[in-house]
Amino acid sequence: MSPWEIVGTVLGVVGVWLMIRQNVWGWPVGLVQVAAYAWVFFGARLYSDAILQVCFFLIQAYGWWHWLRGSRDEAPLPVTRLSRPRLAAWIAGGALLSAGWGALMHRTTDAALPYWDAFILVFSLIAQWLQARKVLDNWLGWLVVNTVAIGVYWAKDLRLTSGLYLVFWGLALWGWREWRASMKEAAA
Repeated sequence: MSPWEIVGTVLGVVGVWLMIRQNVWGWPVGLVQVAAYAWVFFGARLYSDAILQVCFFLIQAYGWWHWLRGSRDEAPLPVTRLSRPRLAAWIAGGALLSAGWGALMHRTTDAALPYWDAFILVFSLIAQWLQARKVLDNWLGWLVVNTVAIGVYWAKDLRLTSGLYLVFWGLALWGWREWRASMKEAAA
């Protein structure tokens, strides 16, 4: 367990808690958190996860901007949902990209668990993008990603990180319930 893993863990919990509360400060906390984890994952040879942190950094910056400036009438952005066809398209596209990226990492690097790592990469990007757009379905994506991540990080002896993703799993369930409730309140 490295100091970077500890910093990333603490900031990860704080950042997700802020997201659940739809607090814009979750984005800058997330920026620091993903920078710390980029270093952790690179050291563990989970290259897709390291690349993921760089992508997260960019999406976090966009999410911060979008939540601050995305509403035309200065009202907070509403929580929305994906239609079934759009959800199916995201899932199908994610599966194809995961398989392709996993194959590339398997053939060209010494990546540990390249296909599972690719799944985490692709579906985390999808979930993060949906979160930046304030789409409720992001939380269901995080539930699936976190389930896979718990096993991958445990297998790579990243025990604290595996525990963090167990906490993230619970937070994702809480986030889904909270955002769903806010959708119902807005519709009433």
